[in-house]
Amino acid sequence: MRNIKEETLDPDDWNAARALAHVIIDEAIDHLEQVRERPVWQPMPDDVRAHLKQALPEDPCTLEQVYGDYREFVRAYPMGNIHPRFWGWYMGASNFTGALGDFLAAVEGSNLGGGNTGAAQVEQQVVDWLKEIAGFPESASGTLTSGGSMANLIAHTVIRNLVAGFDVREEGVSALEKPLRFYASDQVHSCHQKALETLGLGSKALVEIPSDDRQRIQLDALEAAISEDRAKGLQPACVIGTAGTTNTGAIDDLTALADLCDRERLWFHVDGCIGGVLRLAPGHAHLVKGMERAGSVAIDPHKWLHAPFEAGAVLIKDAEAHFATFEMHGAYLQLQERGMIAGKFLADYGLELSRGFRALKIWMALREHGAAKFGRLISQDIAHARYMAHQIEAHPTLELVAPVDLNIVCFRYVAADESAAKALNTEIMLRLQERGLAVASDTTVQGRHGLRCAFNNHRTRRDDIDGFLLDVVRVGEEVLRENNP
Repeated sequence: MRNIKEETLDPDDWNAARALAHVIIDEAIDHLEQVRERPVWQPMPDDVRAHLKQALPEDPCTLEQVYGDYREFVRAYPMGNIHPRFWGWYMGASNFTGALGDFLAAVEGSNLGGGNTGAAQVEQQVVDWLKEIAGFPESASGTLTSGGSMANLIAHTVIRNLVAGFDVREEGVSALEKPLRFYASDQVHSCHQKALETLGLGSKALVEIPSDDRQRIQLDALEAAISEDRAKGLQPACVIGTAGTTNTGAIDDLTALADLCDRERLWFHVDGCIGGVLRLAPGHAHLVKGMERAGSVAIDPHKWLHAPFEAGAVLIKDAEAHFATFEMHGAYLQLQERGMIAGKFLADYGLELSRGFRALKIWMALREHGAAKFGRLISQDIAHARYMAHQIEAHPTLELVAPVDLNIVCFRYVAADESAAKALNTEIMLRLQERGLAVASDTTVQGRHGLRCAFNNHRTRRDDIDGFLLDVVRVGEEVLRENNP
């Protein structure tokens, strides 16, 4: 038999690898320490884009060369969400300890599908902590996910299977006698529609209820829709309450929704991807009163717990229903009472058998900083939003386009009419981004287009807000001068 040269992916020289790793860590710390000195975001030049379209490499190069390319062509052009003046969409600013957690998890290499391991135990502890934060009982179930979209999908899968009244896993949704209906405000995140489409229920399964002038679900309209659907022979299944809408940060009346679900015998699910951890901030915990009465809640630790992407979670009170929805084992994966495969198998609570060790970055940061500090950071973000709103209200050329109830500010530079306002504010946003001054996003609220700043950044200071508003006004005046020379 011909001899084959045996190879490995380990370094040929561990000392050289160690030296380079120290350089990488030092430069990563510099990258964070000097974040204020860099543009928030910058466009990627064509030559950089071309470099990152090279064909599959056949031959090796040194790790130093690989790292050099990363530093020059990748790290230099980030999204920018770790920057203190990044308030676009709804991100989270990551944290250094969490980044170390991701590194350590990758080095350990555990697959969190299951197993009698320390990593699996850490994930269970993090899920237990999240249950405590949400006000859920110890008996509740839960699992970590990639983010809120997957968390909500898992919850809706459990709800669908439980409400259907037959074995959906065996029979499929074609056996449904009555089409299921899930109710949410017209401000609900788009992932819910995607989830119901994925589950074979169709987009019609999501009934969007009008919201009020503070973007909260209208209870009378919700009750009327449930009654009408029952009269049509449809099957109301679930009400989705939103604890922090993505557009404006509005929070539905969760207690009233819980009462309604009790009366109507419907499952109550809370999308808490924004506000699911508000109970950590004592001064604002009342905003999510009633969440603890939900049958399930989705939470995003990569938002207000600032875990590096990606980290989501879903909590489900009916642990038996959760397990029954996803449990499955092939002949190659039989559980044992002893050995490495003994104990709770985490893949039995979601769609993924191969799962990364997401819990470590959350576990390490909570251990280092303590839950109370994260609560203070939540309060700090809310205070920043209210400060910005106050400054806008006092400025003659700026106006709010939505009430500020949480940590999202929607505002605009005043213009002659709606068409002019949209064009002006869009151009302001793009110039601020392209010049690296700040990243805000844009949105439309009740027909009014404007800029949107979501404060979910532990590095933001009040002077960042002052400087940003000065930049908005300066750029707005610049655009107006160009349009009216």
